[in-house]
Amino acid sequence: MTTELKNFINVAVVGVGNCASSLVQGIYYYSDRNSTEPTGLMHENLGGYRCGDVQLVAAFDIDERKVGLDIADAIFAPPNCTEKFYPDVPRTGVTVQMGRVLDGYSDHMESYPDERRFIPIAASEPTKEEIVAALRDANVDVLMNYLPVGSQKATEFYAECALEAGVAFVNNIPVFIASDPVWARRFQKAGVPIIGDDIKAQVGATIVHRVLTDLFHKRGVPVDRTYQLNTGGNTDFLNMKNQMRLESKKESKTEAVQAVAAKRIEDENIHVGPSDYVPWQNDNKVCFIRMEGRLFGDVPMNLELRLSVEDSPNSAGVAIDMIRCAKLALDRGVSGAVAAPSSFFCKHPPVQYTDEVAHQLTEAFIAGDGVEVIQSPLKSVSAHYS
Repeated sequence: MTTELKNFINVAVVGVGNCASSLVQGIYYYSDRNSTEPTGLMHENLGGYRCGDVQLVAAFDIDERKVGLDIADAIFAPPNCTEKFYPDVPRTGVTVQMGRVLDGYSDHMESYPDERRFIPIAASEPTKEEIVAALRDANVDVLMNYLPVGSQKATEFYAECALEAGVAFVNNIPVFIASDPVWARRFQKAGVPIIGDDIKAQVGATIVHRVLTDLFHKRGVPVDRTYQLNTGGNTDFLNMKNQMRLESKKESKTEAVQAVAAKRIEDENIHVGPSDYVPWQNDNKVCFIRMEGRLFGDVPMNLELRLSVEDSPNSAGVAIDMIRCAKLALDRGVSGAVAAPSSFFCKHPPVQYTDEVAHQLTEAFIAGDGVEVIQSPLKSVSAHYS
């Protein structure tokens, strides 16, 4: 990377949807705000990097309403429907490029009204070599994967591009790359860091469900049954109406909860996952959680909770930290799956820590004075950050 760019984090995004829109809006929103008022940020300054140090330098999509547009225009193009909390994003001079299709969208997405449906562009797809060249030409540091749930082949394609281009990979979706030992070893061998898999929102359904499950555990209350039902009206929920694309998503969300339970909940007594698409909700996500347990003397109790959040800003509040942690890993020569940030920021990381421990380890990683201990029934590996 050239000297004049060293204080910035150059980011490329794959998929210019609602999550990318919130991320780009947030970069400018916090750049304009007084640094003494970092409301909505977990870290105003993370390892020396602020939100304004993140800049979008490349983007890829396959929807005809976005390809060819400046990023500033593409993030507000249909079918994006997230809140415009910073509508005056300036033109960036960065044009959304045509990406690879593969399994990056489901056929049923073409059958809805124009403002909802996906419209694939009739254009030739770039080769891997062309994508890699684009990443290198833009001096990309971090590649953000925002493909739709179920994009197994497309995610693997872009992971390959990240490896070849030597850029850090942040996998925001439930296709298992960082948590797959084979892929993790490939990133380690290539000297490239990866953070993933499947972003855990700032205050979303998964983190709330995990915290409550951990609370039951610490207070000696077994969880006998639980469900998490989610509805939303964005393209993520529309995409997931195809049940064939849901397998990894349900596994990711379910295991995130199981990982902090006192003991594994029987499969028939736990249901965690997307439930239905409600168009008028747009980017609003509504979550219903029920937990049934037993108190002192095996006396039964239950808890019910309703959570309503704007889905994509909730994601971007975590993504902005994932980007900066990925850049710190690059700066420090850390390669492979970065376990502590992955566990704190993602639902299906290579190692599941409790959120309390993951937070402590992530803060140590950010400070640059910590040692990450990756523990499993099979091995214990230490990776020094400094």
